[in-house]
Amino acid sequence: MSRYREMQVFAAVAQAGSLAAAARLLALSPATIMRTVATLEARLNNTLLLRGPRGVELSPAGDRFAASCRQILDQTETAERSATGVHACPAGQLNVSLPLLMDQQVFMPIALDYLAAYPEVTLLTRASEGVPNLLAENIDVALVVGHLPNSSGFAVPLGTAKPVVCAAPAYLAKWGRPQTPEDLKAHRSVLTTAAGEQNEWRFRGERGSRMVKPAPALRCTTLGGAIQAATLGLGLFRCMSYEARHELQSGQLETVLDDFVDQHLPVHLIYRDGRRAAGRVRTFIDFATPKLRAHPAFTD
Repeated sequence: MSRYREMQVFAAVAQAGSLAAAARLLALSPATIMRTVATLEARLNNTLLLRGPRGVELSPAGDRFAASCRQILDQTETAERSATGVHACPAGQLNVSLPLLMDQQVFMPIALDYLAAYPEVTLLTRASEGVPNLLAENIDVALVVGHLPNSSGFAVPLGTAKPVVCAAPAYLAKWGRPQTPEDLKAHRSVLTTAAGEQNEWRFRGERGSRMVKPAPALRCTTLGGAIQAATLGLGLFRCMSYEARHELQSGQLETVLDDFVDQHLPVHLIYRDGRRAAGRVRTFIDFATPKLRAHPAFTD
């Protein structure tokens, strides 16, 4: 087996997360995958995969080698596509990771415009909280809200997003509008158990941040359900401003405690390979960046 094919095999193992899944992805036998990885480890004199009862995971050396493999394979694909003129019309599937509710509140109109401009590209979106592993999760571009680690790849700043506390006008008419975070003790709240959500709300004060644990009238497993409950007047709800943008714009929800909200969070598009990225990635970054920077969700 050629070294190029070995890199394809190892990149597939890194992407799929298991030898069996890589075998299915490449239409090879699991035995062939195992022999190829063993050959690589012997030639490199290093352990690339750590075997355990739950399957395999990349060793530190394997993680570095997988990144190098992906870069070489992508460069080869780019060269071939350029030679055949494919870059003049970007094509293929673009995998984009988004925070919860970012798709329907912000992203979809921009995505539809991009697909209209580049009809040979197909788009797959997935929800992902925090900063995803682009290589391991086979993600081309991720929209991330929050601070980035140093290893997050190439990043394009878009602006900031802010947390808000909001409620329906009917709820505020009945229960009153809280003036300070301490007033929350006399209020009902809607909480969510969605990934990444905290049941303690952070506010800014004269002596630094302070945490308030509201009493829930309802706990929802999804952000969408919690937002709907808040619009129906069940209680106060805390979220990022973009997550309830439509409801805030339409007046179904109103913000409170604006002077106490915690610091704004940076928003970035992150991607791999920089200028060596596939045409569909580069065109998407160039197309979406100015539209996202101008979006009110990141400039409020």
